[in-house]
Amino acid sequence: MAREKIVVAGGTTKSWKLLLGLRIFAFMATLAAAIVMSLNKETKTLVVATIGTVPIKATLTAKFQHTPAFVFFVIANVMVSFHNLLMIALQIFSPKLEYKGLRLLSIAILDMLNATLVSAAANAAVFVAELGKNGNKHAKWNKVCDRFATYCDHGAGAIIAAFAGVILMLLVSAVSISRLLINSKNFSTTATTTSVV
Repeated sequence: MAREKIVVAGGTTKSWKLLLGLRIFAFMATLAAAIVMSLNKETKTLVVATIGTVPIKATLTAKFQHTPAFVFFVIANVMVSFHNLLMIALQIFSPKLEYKGLRLLSIAILDMLNATLVSAAANAAVFVAELGKNGNKHAKWNKVCDRFATYCDHGAGAIIAAFAGVILMLLVSAVSISRLLINSKNFSTTATTTSVV
């Protein structure tokens, strides 16, 4: 009776609720990062040259699609969001499903891979964002954030949300691994008890 109350799907009830809560927050963070970055666009009319006293103007648009690192950022965050949504659905709608052995191991591995994926995407975006903010004098690359301030602000917000997702996915991975360890200890204890009896 006490065992049924404590152990739920490869761990304790407390770890089950903690994992569900962390997954929901990670899903919201990565989805917010993907949405904000994918909608990030700013159009401005700028003076690009002057002929005599006549300024030559051009309308320029800054979009996330113009930078491969930002495209990777959006795709990675969508993939991690989808992974978390799938895991949340499995956790809520099939709580009696036995998460033991290979299933529990595969979930822990997928959680670690998704933490790595969103971390790589966030770091790639930070590199490009720093380049956009400060430029690179050695390569003669001009900064763009002085002209496209709203675009840069929205990008910064998306990156902050992605790093929140990174932290949450690391916590999800830690809880998944601890559940895997708890399950292996319960399995070895049960096996020992069975062999003694």
